Amino acid sequence: MSASDLASELARYIDHTLLKPDATAKEIERLCAEAREHRFHSVCVNGSRVELAHSLLDGSDVKVCTVVGFPLGAMDCDAKRYETEVAADAGAAEIDMVLNIGRLKDGDHRYCVREIRDIVEAAEGRLVKVILETCLLTHDEIATACKLVTEAQASFVKTSTGFSTAGATIEHVKLMRETVGQLAGVKASGGIRDTATAQAMIAAGATRLGTSASVGIVTGAAALSGKY
Repeated sequence: MSASDLASELARYIDHTLLKPDATAKEIERLCAEAREHRFHSVCVNGSRVELAHSLLDGSDVKVCTVVGFPLGAMDCDAKRYETEVAADAGAAEIDMVLNIGRLKDGDHRYCVREIRDIVEAAEGRLVKVILETCLLTHDEIATACKLVTEAQASFVKTSTGFSTAGATIEHVKLMRETVGQLAGVKASGGIRDTATAQAMIAAGATRLGTSASVGIVTGAAALSGKY
């Protein structure tokens, strides 16, 4: 694989992300311009910026992704459902929802499945990724959460919000891939800041990467040669 092919291949995995609370309209404009230039899979923005991102990316292949129940996941499921409906109306093509982590730890699996199904229903065919916040979970809880996500028929499991105590790890990505098999995608997010880490996450089983360091990752890849 040539260096330029490697950069292009990496780009298609990336949700180019800007979720900081003080992100300005100009920063969203730059995010979208970078996504167009490098042909990332999507931009991932907070809900109030979905409409702007959608207008800026009109006519391109870059999708708009947004977060729901972010970053804690602890709000009522009806609030998450409403947030999903608003995001869909504003132009979001993908929804990254935060699992109710406390309910998972309570063993209230029925609640978790119902909540995810509600979001999948509200998304009306749009791809739904479920953020587990793996740094707060045990090995067994991660495996259980992955099984609940596939039972609820969401499209992806995702490691992290990037706003908790740690981000994605190779160990957790491997565990998630082993648990979901081919029933769901795996998104690694949080702490992915260079080409080598991005490649390692993909090798571990990630089919999507969430990162704010996207440009550095693909421009770094453009200086390399070789395969994953």
